[in-house]
Amino acid sequence: MTTQPNLAPPAAAKPRSRLYRMWDSDIFFSFRRSPVTIVAAIVAVLLIGAALLAPWIAPYNPFDPSSLNLMDGFTPPNSQSMMGNYFLMGSDHQGRDVFSTILYGSRVSLFVGVLATAFAMLIGISLGLTAGYVGGKTDAVIMRVADIQLSFPAILIALLIFGIARGIIPPSKQENMALWVLIIAIGLSNWAQFARTVRGATMVERQKDYVSAARIMGVHPLFILVRHVLPNVMAPVLVIATIGLALAIIEEATLSFLGVGVPPTQPSLGTLIRIGQQFLFSGEWWILFFPAITLILLALAVNLLGDWLRDALNPRLR
Repeated sequence: MTTQPNLAPPAAAKPRSRLYRMWDSDIFFSFRRSPVTIVAAIVAVLLIGAALLAPWIAPYNPFDPSSLNLMDGFTPPNSQSMMGNYFLMGSDHQGRDVFSTILYGSRVSLFVGVLATAFAMLIGISLGLTAGYVGGKTDAVIMRVADIQLSFPAILIALLIFGIARGIIPPSKQENMALWVLIIAIGLSNWAQFARTVRGATMVERQKDYVSAARIMGVHPLFILVRHVLPNVMAPVLVIATIGLALAIIEEATLSFLGVGVPPTQPSLGTLIRIGQQFLFSGEWWILFFPAITLILLALAVNLLGDWLRDALNPRLR
């Protein structure tokens, strides 16, 4: 008599972790297959990380007047000054380390860019949801205002808003409020593209069954917009926000280059470029070159990440 072998039940498959499932998703799969995106992400992380860690990375504090020495001025890159101080990227006319000023200036540029983009998103999403859901005259008024604003260059609108704010704020408070005025000016000049995108997506979502069911159940329209419609229209908003961040950084640099941006006590990359161009033709090229390269790399990296995110979130391209 033969005996049947004792077959043990197969062991249950070990569930995959959330991190592994995220890494195996469609978005990260497209990320891994794009070398350009990987390089852009590395550059963006390095620049943003260096800016955030500027107090610990920067060899000098360029905005501490007690630590500056005019004898260190105009030191070429990778050399020592007359006082024996080493400057990796050289020094400017005041003896400030260019590498340290870039780190601290990037903090200001990123701070203005992120807050201005968030402010533009807040206004644009709110008005876009309202216009797309309510419709009628409300939609017409909001969209006509957006159309009028889109017909002007964003930098011109920011200059206008900045000039009006400077006329309202007392002169004694203008320097302290300049940074926040700049954020508001850039945010108000870029809300229209968010509003148009959200409005179109909201008009599609409001016709779906889940919105109709919520209306029949007597759910408040504000709760419907925030709880149900908003999560379904955020994909294109994230793409615009990523590209808008790069544009906001460039816009801030342009305003600072024109002399209407952040005060000299809190210089950004645009202010450093404006200072550097004064000495470009006298031979001190590094004062302009290194801040300009940093701005270009930061804006290009963020733009490339925005292009990748746009393609990754487009179901037609999967």
